[in-house]
Amino acid sequence: MISQAQLQKLAKEHGTPLFVVDHDALRKNYREFKKYLPRVQAYYAVKANPDPAIVRTLFLEGASFDVASMPEFMIVHENIKDMPAKARQDWIWDKIIYANPTKPVETLEELDQYKPLVTFDNLEEIRKIKKHAPHAGLALRLKVPNTGAMVELSSKFGAAPGEAVDLILAADKLGLVVEGISFHVGSQTTNFENYVQALSLTANIFAEAKDRGYTKMNLIDIGGGVPAPYVATVKPVRELAKVINTEIDRLFPKDIQILAEPGRFMVATAGTSVAKVIGKAVRDGKPSYYINDGVYHTYSGVIFDHCHYPIKAFKKGPTQISAVFGPTCDALDVVSMAENLPALERDDLVYSVNIGAYSHASSTYFNGFPPAKVVHVNQ
Repeated sequence: MISQAQLQKLAKEHGTPLFVVDHDALRKNYREFKKYLPRVQAYYAVKANPDPAIVRTLFLEGASFDVASMPEFMIVHENIKDMPAKARQDWIWDKIIYANPTKPVETLEELDQYKPLVTFDNLEEIRKIKKHAPHAGLALRLKVPNTGAMVELSSKFGAAPGEAVDLILAADKLGLVVEGISFHVGSQTTNFENYVQALSLTANIFAEAKDRGYTKMNLIDIGGGVPAPYVATVKPVRELAKVINTEIDRLFPKDIQILAEPGRFMVATAGTSVAKVIGKAVRDGKPSYYINDGVYHTYSGVIFDHCHYPIKAFKKGPTQISAVFGPTCDALDVVSMAENLPALERDDLVYSVNIGAYSHASSTYFNGFPPAKVVHVNQ
């Protein structure tokens, strides 16, 4: 973990707001995932943080990639450009999944040359893929329980289990190959029973498809959801791995390929923000600090990701409950209404750890304030 002294030195050198990415943490997270889930190939979810340097480090570690837009695809493509052309084409075919179930026609037409693996969850998407990306391989996105997940995804994506095999056979009838089943148990899932239920549903669909004559499926994409250690009560990945490994070994033969799409787990602990106090006041009897980063920038996860990033001070001293606001003129720009902070002064620095996922990735230029400067360490 980057020390307080290092963070203060970086802030002095580069100014604030600052978003620090620790590549040692990226490598540690990837290796931990592989250690406890050796049968599962990690497809890093680029949307969690699409910084090209992050993609490059994970690529060199052996990661594959989950992309959900053509710009994300091109970030990965550019970071493997030192491969020979033929090797690059083969790598893309085998190591990238386009895991957005609904794709623009223009995207499908551009992707088709790579013969990609893409997800789908409805009949209209099958027809679109057949017309505009007939060389794609397909994975059916299944609707599964998201109970207890911090970010629920099943209301927007996923075919109902009862229609799954009908959709697989419809794709087969059009000459497309459904290579397997994909699901997502919800982001930051601490209820591991979601995986048990999802894998059981998947096994049932494999069996039904086989009974109805379809035997071409050979992969399962268990999606994301692996939780980041935001708080001490989050169980470590080794505990989740025990559940997943047991169910996979129980339900599926050894020749079935297992994919996952970890994003948050890979990058959350690799990011730290540093901001400066630009103003202070007492509001409703509470110390209130205005900092030069906020929910339209690095703290965007407060709004979009239902996440709380505790604010820490470098300064020591007695603390009291304080409010922290971002720099914009919007009243929505509230980082926190309840942080334990010492008495701060203008130009004092504050920081937040474990803020690498779904934070800087959705920063904006709202109100004219640019996103935090990104600094990479331990590359």
